[in-house]
Amino acid sequence: MNLGTALAWTLLKDANREFVSDDRRSYKGVELLIGAMHIADQVDAICSVPRVGLLIPTSGAFPIAALGAWLSGRAMVPMNYLLQQDELQYIIDDCGCDVIIASRQLVEHIGFVPKVKHIIYLEDLKFRSMPSPRLPKLTPPQSLAVLLYTSGTSGRPKGVMLSHANLLANARQVTSHIQIRSSDIFFGVLPQFHSFGLTALTLVPLMAQARVVYAARFMPKKIVESIRKNRPTVFLGIPSMYNALLTVKSATKEDFQSLRIALSGGEPLPDDVSRRFHERFGIKISEGYGMTETSPVTNVFLPGEIPVGSVGRALPGVIERVVDPATGDILPPDTDGELRIAGPNVMSGYFNLETETKEAFDEHGFLRTGDIARIDPDGFLFITGRIKEMMIVGGENVFPREIEEVLDAHPSVHASGVTGLHDPMRGEVPVAFVEIEEECSVDSDALKVWCRERLAGYKVPKRIEIVQELPRNATGKIVRRRLLPLLDSTS
Repeated sequence: MNLGTALAWTLLKDANREFVSDDRRSYKGVELLIGAMHIADQVDAICSVPRVGLLIPTSGAFPIAALGAWLSGRAMVPMNYLLQQDELQYIIDDCGCDVIIASRQLVEHIGFVPKVKHIIYLEDLKFRSMPSPRLPKLTPPQSLAVLLYTSGTSGRPKGVMLSHANLLANARQVTSHIQIRSSDIFFGVLPQFHSFGLTALTLVPLMAQARVVYAARFMPKKIVESIRKNRPTVFLGIPSMYNALLTVKSATKEDFQSLRIALSGGEPLPDDVSRRFHERFGIKISEGYGMTETSPVTNVFLPGEIPVGSVGRALPGVIERVVDPATGDILPPDTDGELRIAGPNVMSGYFNLETETKEAFDEHGFLRTGDIARIDPDGFLFITGRIKEMMIVGGENVFPREIEEVLDAHPSVHASGVTGLHDPMRGEVPVAFVEIEEECSVDSDALKVWCRERLAGYKVPKRIEIVQELPRNATGKIVRRRLLPLLDSTS
């Protein structure tokens, strides 16, 4: 079975049920399917390559366009509309698509028209007529379904090749692990060009025949109002979203009582945000873990589980091991090493990058995550850092996340980012960059005192710079490789 067949069958089973709502309208199953057939007709008429680009904001239009691509037997390439023109053009040229399905309103908003042979604007299509009757193309499950470009933590972004089997497996794994029911109501504002938004907020609810409510823009007060109105049972966000919801003065514990699970992913969840959200709204945020290369979800910490700071156990079918990154030897429980992953949800490789694909897997076929982690005797995973971001300070290993957790716990700190700066005496020293909460004030010296009281001396940042805004990617994750250039603007 491929995604086109699986989704078409799901929508037909309950054709008159309302599956999707967004800022503009609601969609029944039959409306989603007919809309996808119209898209497939348009793609078949003008597309000459096996890949189709999507440039669409978070909405019900995204699954319609994606299903349309799959019904036509093509892979789809979700495109990050937050990129600069040259960055987006690189992805268009690299994937080689000649057709983009786009929202005209979004294209006008970003301020440039992508250079591609054909653009199908959703606003120009007449969805009220009957499309050509069709069955989904018999695309093999192992064939390419989605080409997702990573955010490019170093160099140009790479196209991650995810098959129909990868994404179907991950949707089923998530559904099983957190026990999704058809009575569930999902709510979220995650971009669907991101793997978290694609799988967890789009494919999972549709495959489970649950209802999903989309918001195109994250405006904290309006999000709380929408939660109050729609009474979702599953909320998906990134840590900065949960932190922003805490700033809504009118929000109450009652507003969030419909939630049975609030999932956080995309970047590490600060302990301080998790604690304050629970104290104020009575909701324990469930942190998850994954990578674009794993479709993406591999672990979720379920409500009621005990180990503080864990991202949970592995999903069904996901195999995880922690190894010595130098030797590849499997390490015993509760020992830090590199996390490596295998399973049906793991990508087939990077698009047109044979060398990088080979380097991504070890000799046993496990994906090298590049994350430093440990697994306790009960199977709970703890992410402690990135191999490439690890600092060696006077011979001691230091991970940015540990320092960031301490800084983020300060009542005047909104967010922080830590990286290493070359030092002739100690090899590297930690340097921190901090955003301050609105209506708060604190200086660098006070923050250093705060750190000294809570960290070993060699872990205390050599410099702490107060900045107006930390560099973030499209999902709000702080990009550590862009921190050091801030020293030039603050010195």
